[in-house]
Amino acid sequence: MTLTQLRYLVAIADSNFNITQAAERVHATQPGLSKQLKQLEDELGFQLFLRKGRSLEGVAPAGIKIIESARKILAEAANIRSYAANERGEFRGRLLLATTHTQARYVLPKVIADVTRRYPQVSVDLFAAGDAEVLDKLDEADFGLISTAGSVPLVNGMAVPLFRWRRVLLVQKTHPLATQKRVPTLLELARYPLISYESSTLPESSLQRAFTAAGVQPQIAMTARDANLIKAYVRTGLGAGLLAEMAVGGREDEDLRVIDAPVELPECITWAVVPRGRVLREYALELLHGLVPQIDRHDLRRILEGNQTPNWPELPRWQAESL
Repeated sequence: MTLTQLRYLVAIADSNFNITQAAERVHATQPGLSKQLKQLEDELGFQLFLRKGRSLEGVAPAGIKIIESARKILAEAANIRSYAANERGEFRGRLLLATTHTQARYVLPKVIADVTRRYPQVSVDLFAAGDAEVLDKLDEADFGLISTAGSVPLVNGMAVPLFRWRRVLLVQKTHPLATQKRVPTLLELARYPLISYESSTLPESSLQRAFTAAGVQPQIAMTARDANLIKAYVRTGLGAGLLAEMAVGGREDEDLRVIDAPVELPECITWAVVPRGRVLREYALELLHGLVPQIDRHDLRRILEGNQTPNWPELPRWQAESL
């Protein structure tokens, strides 16, 4: 049994049992991957996957625990490599960051640029998706960025609070809300079509809960993951955009009007989620610290290693120049 065989095994499981996709994921040939899988099964004495003809269609009962253990072994092997590289002072490699589109576009550019200037031999891969997909990607990523409406995310890892932010409304200058001289209420906002993030339609979303508490239903005309798409459809007159405050402002939005969102909509928090037990490379820790400068870098390292109890300082409000 080898680490390569375990890596191929996990790749097959994560590729929905598609051998071709699994081989691409681990940069192997399909025959080579199939051969290693057969050798592993021969050594164990049983099949790890259910088969239909020459195709795999599921995990065999005996394979469930094996794959679970393989993930743990691979994670520990990665930790050993990271620890050794840090001890050697080796500052080259790949940093995979899973993040939402808004954080990727409006929060991360300066921080990533600072890290790559300091560590020029580090390549950064961004995986931008919705919050749920970001959490699913944590097995591979160094860490992820997600946002919640104030509550601590339930994750298998350490959730580090970064900053607080609010939602704002973005409307055409001819929109009825654009001439109103006060912040609209949810009752008033419910009269107009809204364009917001895709999570806005979920019953458990903070937006839906706020409207329900006010006794009204929002008119969600369209949803999108990307703030720029929301802006594009605001410009068509489809509705009022409801999006994160860091995604608006500047010259690019001069043709639109930014309005404070109703106070009933709760404040949000952006979190960095580091998988439990993950040993971060020095450059990954540097990037994380760039996102949370209010925490001492050495304290951050000790907290992530489990050697210090988190005692997070008061969270700052988002400011474009703060990162």
